[in-house]
Amino acid sequence: MKNTIAITFTLAVVSLAAFADIRTVEMEPGENWWGAANFFGTNMPFTAKTDLKIDLRRRNYSNQCASMLISDRGRVIWADEQSEIVVKGGVITMDADSPVIVEMASERTLAGAYRYAMRRWFPPSGRAPDARFFTSPQLNTWIELTYHQNQKDILEYARSMVAHGISPGVIMIDDTWQTGYGVWKFDADRFPDPKGMVDELHRMGFKVMLWMCPYVGMDTPAFRRIAWGQNPDDVRGYPTRGGFLTDVSKAVPGEGEYSFKEKPKACGWWNGYSAFLDFSHPNANAWFAETLDGLVKDFGVDGFKLDGADLGAYDLSDRRAFDPKATSGSLNNGYCAYALKYSFSEIRNTWRMQQAPVVVRLHDKKHEWSALDRIVADMIGAGLLGQPFICPDMVGGGDWIAFIPGSPFEQELFIRSAQIHALCPMMQISASPWRVLDAEHQAIFSKTLALRQKFAPRIAALAEKAGKDGEPILRNLEYNYPGMGYAGIIDEFMMGDELLVAPVLKKGATSRKVVLPPGKWSADDGQVYDGPATIEVSAPLSRLPYFVKHSFVANSHFSFVPHGPPNFWYNIPYNESFEIYYRNEERPRAQEALADRARNQPYRGGISVEKPQG
Repeated sequence: MKNTIAITFTLAVVSLAAFADIRTVEMEPGENWWGAANFFGTNMPFTAKTDLKIDLRRRNYSNQCASMLISDRGRVIWADEQSEIVVKGGVITMDADSPVIVEMASERTLAGAYRYAMRRWFPPSGRAPDARFFTSPQLNTWIELTYHQNQKDILEYARSMVAHGISPGVIMIDDTWQTGYGVWKFDADRFPDPKGMVDELHRMGFKVMLWMCPYVGMDTPAFRRIAWGQNPDDVRGYPTRGGFLTDVSKAVPGEGEYSFKEKPKACGWWNGYSAFLDFSHPNANAWFAETLDGLVKDFGVDGFKLDGADLGAYDLSDRRAFDPKATSGSLNNGYCAYALKYSFSEIRNTWRMQQAPVVVRLHDKKHEWSALDRIVADMIGAGLLGQPFICPDMVGGGDWIAFIPGSPFEQELFIRSAQIHALCPMMQISASPWRVLDAEHQAIFSKTLALRQKFAPRIAALAEKAGKDGEPILRNLEYNYPGMGYAGIIDEFMMGDELLVAPVLKKGATSRKVVLPPGKWSADDGQVYDGPATIEVSAPLSRLPYFVKHSFVANSHFSFVPHGPPNFWYNIPYNESFEIYYRNEERPRAQEALADRARNQPYRGGISVEKPQG
């Protein structure tokens, strides 16, 4: 399956729009739509009141995108190639570089529309990213070390996190571990023994990833080797010159072969100006593959955080690629396809790449309450685009300036952010809670971390399931409960079918309203509610409100899945009555589990084993 995936995404690199197509679709009364780009999560669902233009030819809005829209009436709009989408006055117009397809799913719901599109255009790969991305918080050195990555502090950071109770999983060493952009070698002054550092992190139980980007400084040996075919370490150099996007104004007409007179374009990005690797050119691919494989071989790193390569960077309106058939989307895919080579990878900017068994991260969030509002909505949008393995950026945000002493840092915001991470697909920590929080807030963070660890086995099971069935892990309520008026809810979410999470997103709030769908729900504080209902719950800073649906307590949440914690039964207080629900096919496993509990530690509570209603 791994080879099949690689081939699928490699083919996208040479895609070419056959022709343009424009379709308009009138919304039905009350119809709601999702898709295109999850950056617009807070604008979703798109309705008759929406007035929005989304240009996927030139931008992916620093996140994930596809020429796809799906509705809660089971309708699907799709194009293989990039497009411009306008939603205005109850009409959706898609102007695409390939045929625009409008279809109706047999199941006229949001979930039905998603499943139809997924099965037709982006079926699941059968695999999920490594379970360690889900079972342990991911660590990233960016906020603590910023542009001062070094061996000593990286090891101290990892040791401190483990000492404070974080189980080792994945650690990402961020930007400036390298000598320069395109000089992907550890800086000898700051990393006297990089192999020893990686070995030590491995002994601690971590998998190690390195930050990478597709941008090369224009005064480096790598630039001379790729652009001009000059390699001081190999007199043969490359058989052809080129491997960067070139300046259109300097291009020489021809069949796509680079001329020495063609000049690579100095392209701007967030750290300055560089030459951008052209992944339609064999030189760029040969050099990049050699570089990544060399880091794995020489230092034992396990994978890469592949940053950059957004559609704007590869916009070919003022720059030229080697392959005349290339598009900004195909060049992005050429870069992202390298994530499929390694078991531990993360990407952020994606054109399509749906259902790839790779971690996909939301764009860096600022340390602001308005940014906190976006996290849930953007993750819902990602799932409905076919990106189930979504990471919500870093706890507290990825804006390093906010964490410098003297900056307007808010401990409350950091905790509320951590609570979202705790019960979503992944949790990524960068700023050390034990540096930025006082003792009171550290205790709350430790409680939040324990909650994540409690649910981690189930979250990993949901990820494994998503790799096989392609369903979103994190969903809006409309996905699970169609037609009940839940389409506009973007401040609570479902994890799978049974766990509802209602984080607090407003500064100073100590309570919130929660919409509960039909069924019986057990809250984190022990209260039991019957839905459908809208309730008001207390939510002091130390509490993340969540609810588990009774009909799934046994077989879907706790112990009747391979990754479930085996000792769940022994965590139930023995002086309390409780109910265990199961599906008919789970009866043997339910009876076995209850018998095992009785054998190991007699219980005094009453047990009612029932079939769930509905």
